[in-house]
Amino acid sequence: MAHITAPYVTTPASAPLAGLGRRILAALVMIAESNPRMREIERLTAKSDDDLEAMGLKREDIVRHVMRDMLHI
Repeated sequence: MAHITAPYVTTPASAPLAGLGRRILAALVMIAESNPRMREIERLTAKSDDDLEAMGLKREDIVRHVMRDMLHI
C-alpha cells in the first residue's frame, strides 16, 4: 500500500486584503515623502545645530516651524 502526501499550501482569506493594505500604505508614504513640507523638514534636519541656531531654530522645533500654519501653534 502506498501513501502519498502532498504539501497543502493554504493562504489565509485575509492575504489579498493584507497585500492591498501594504500597497495603500506604500502609496500614502510616497505621497507624504513627496510633500514639500517633508522635504523642508529633511533639509532643516540635515543642518548643523550651529546653522539652526543662526536661523533662530532648535532641532526639536523644526516640525513646529515647518507646519506652523497648519498646526496653529
